[in-house]
Amino acid sequence: MQLGFVGLGRMGGNMVTRLLRGGHEVVVYDRSAEAVRTAAAGGARATDALEGLVRALAPPRHVWVMVPAGDPTETTIQALAPLLARGDTIVDGGNTRWKDDVRRAQNLAARGLDYVDVGTSGGVWGLANGYCLMVGGGPAAVERLAPIFTTLAPSDGWRHVGSGGSGHYVKMVHNGIEYALMQAYAEGFELMSASEYGLDVARIAHLWNQGSVIRSWLLELTADALRDDPTLAGLRPWVEDSGEGRWTVEDAVEKAVPAPTITAALYARFRSRRENSFADRLLAAMRRAFGGHAVRR
Repeated sequence: MQLGFVGLGRMGGNMVTRLLRGGHEVVVYDRSAEAVRTAAAGGARATDALEGLVRALAPPRHVWVMVPAGDPTETTIQALAPLLARGDTIVDGGNTRWKDDVRRAQNLAARGLDYVDVGTSGGVWGLANGYCLMVGGGPAAVERLAPIFTTLAPSDGWRHVGSGGSGHYVKMVHNGIEYALMQAYAEGFELMSASEYGLDVARIAHLWNQGSVIRSWLLELTADALRDDPTLAGLRPWVEDSGEGRWTVEDAVEKAVPAPTITAALYARFRSRRENSFADRLLAAMRRAFGGHAVRR
């Protein structure tokens, strides 16, 4: 199948490689000429602008956008849409907020364009293992793209979950759960690292993946990280969030659905980025004020 692909970063470049290995014809564009050259060396057809990418595709065209969420995705789709014709399809495989998908799908439908949102999970390991794809959009457009999804995903690794926006909504909740799982592992391993037993936490992480009820791919990655650097001394305790955890908590508040574990995990990330926080200084000041407790300067 022929596919246009915009965005050749860590995820996009690997996805193009997997598609090429699967026998698809991929026409690529990226603002980085080096990224385009790399893809072309692997068998992709290179273009130097969106206009050239669209001209290189035979109707009905299918263009996958894999650029950072937010303004980069918005501006790319706005630039791409006027270049396409009725019956063409835009796929957004990034981490877009699902409410933006609903708006875009409606706006593009007025032009006669289909819009498919694909929540994509797999990270840098997706090239070898495949990507879990959560697909939202109209049934006809999704069906046309099925060969692409089948190549990108492992066996039984993609599903049409619903109408426009549903793919990214499911991916958002997926990432919220991911926050909570990561936080639980982190807290448990910190507790063991502080124990009096001198525990080998890397070996314990490996052990738990041998049939225990908390075995997982995240735990495999944890075992690898701890084996390479048992104390993680080279890392700062700074944990970023990319938006999906916030959106999950906001949606839970809007729906009055309790999500305390995911919320706590999100707040833990916020806390990791606070150095010498005002709140902690105020806590020390209050203890000194009511109880005469010592403070540290």
